[in-house]
Amino acid sequence: MSANIKDEVPVEVRKLSTHQENAEEVREAIQHEHALSFWGAVKDYPKALGWSVYFSLGVIMLSYDPQLLGNLFAMPAFQKDFGYEFEGGYNISAAWQTALSMGNPIGQVVGALAAGYPMEWYGRKKTFNTCVLAVAGLVFIQFFARSLRVLLAGELLAGLVLGAFVVIAPAYASEVTPLAMRSVATSYVNLCFVTGQLLGNGITAATKDIDSHWAYSIPFATQWFWVLVIIPGMFFAPESPWWLARQGRLDDAEMSLRRLSSRHVNVRAALAQIIETDRLETQMEAGSTYLDVFRKVNWRRTEVAIGVYMTQVLCGIYLINYGTYFFGLAGLNTEQAYLMAIGFMAVGWISVIFSWFLMQKFGRRPLYNTGLTILMIIMFLVGILDVVPTKGAVWAQTGLLLVWNFTFDWSVGPVAYTIFCEVSATRVRSKTIAVATAFQATVGIIMTVAIPYLINPAEADLRGKLGFFFGGLSIPCLIWCWFRVPEMKDRTYEELDIMFERNVPTREFGKYVI
Repeated sequence: MSANIKDEVPVEVRKLSTHQENAEEVREAIQHEHALSFWGAVKDYPKALGWSVYFSLGVIMLSYDPQLLGNLFAMPAFQKDFGYEFEGGYNISAAWQTALSMGNPIGQVVGALAAGYPMEWYGRKKTFNTCVLAVAGLVFIQFFARSLRVLLAGELLAGLVLGAFVVIAPAYASEVTPLAMRSVATSYVNLCFVTGQLLGNGITAATKDIDSHWAYSIPFATQWFWVLVIIPGMFFAPESPWWLARQGRLDDAEMSLRRLSSRHVNVRAALAQIIETDRLETQMEAGSTYLDVFRKVNWRRTEVAIGVYMTQVLCGIYLINYGTYFFGLAGLNTEQAYLMAIGFMAVGWISVIFSWFLMQKFGRRPLYNTGLTILMIIMFLVGILDVVPTKGAVWAQTGLLLVWNFTFDWSVGPVAYTIFCEVSATRVRSKTIAVATAFQATVGIIMTVAIPYLINPAEADLRGKLGFFFGGLSIPCLIWCWFRVPEMKDRTYEELDIMFERNVPTREFGKYVI
């Protein structure tokens, strides 16, 4: 009887009823997101936070590799086995320092761009699992390398795979966590970067005095530890519900949302919001290809993503990556140089956690611009101190760089990840992140080529005068950020889509009412 009554209802009326129900669900989901506090989000989405942390573990391996190399250049056993005699000791030529260091940034360019395709074809989970297994195999080349050429091959091949992690991790984190948790989950990627750097410094400091190949073979072998940590979760990790919804797999998307949230969450409303946001971007013709990233509808968003990520390199982070080597050239002995590098990363680790509270309170734009201003000033001071011919200037430079690193890791470092995840349209998020990563890594390649020649005692021997170089580069970056980086705190992805479509001025984003 009820089926017959339903059949008598006109199709248009049934469609209108369904549309009204969906609209109510979307409205409920948006209201719930805006009302949710951070700790409320942790209570409602504990598994989402846990799985975003899990997918970010690959970034630890990504950051560990270049940090490890930077420390090996200052390691006596590595210098002896791979270098040449120089002033009573051994030295790795600037050409080989450059070549070995190129593996990671080249990998980020190629690996990041390549990752965009399997992430859309096969999903975030399968792409991540494949990359982890590939890294496990490629570490063998690094571990058994006994010549610079073999080590170079290992660095290049591993770098190609490691570059994919910096795209997978923030994309997944931004798609599985709610609004109140988004800044923490996405900037956690930066904490993983610092963790990898801290481990690279700590492990090489522990093995630096070994008088055999184990001094550098052990640090290479520790990369397998993270593979062993990641493998057990491969079979249980939920796929991104946003990706599943775009594939038309709505039942799977709903199941994924249930696995990511607690029973207090209205999963159907959350799914309706995902579908509505995707529908809106389809109407806006946001597209889903690399070409669409550069189209007018997306270009402003792409520009912001590229700009905030490139600024990380231009303001001086690559000088910190050469920290141990730099401290040794500045006059500290090997022991002091390694301990100082460990201290740098430990301070950075604490600073990233500090940034989570700052972003919740002050947002993205003020934190990014204030931090960049401080970084610029510190770099100029480091350069000025380098022309002071006293031993005290060395420790003053070291102290300033410590403050620089602390400031970077509560501002430009973690905030950039949150910004480029939030600013990108959901349909092209993985590709926008990949493009931003490719641009950042390209600038990184230029720095990788330049810095060994600028800092090496057998070449330009600039040492702390590099502060003038990076301070000067920070000026145009700061000007650009002031005019182009909007405030996106407490905005859902649908709201951001609307604001960018309406071309809301940069400095009105924070107070704009939809």
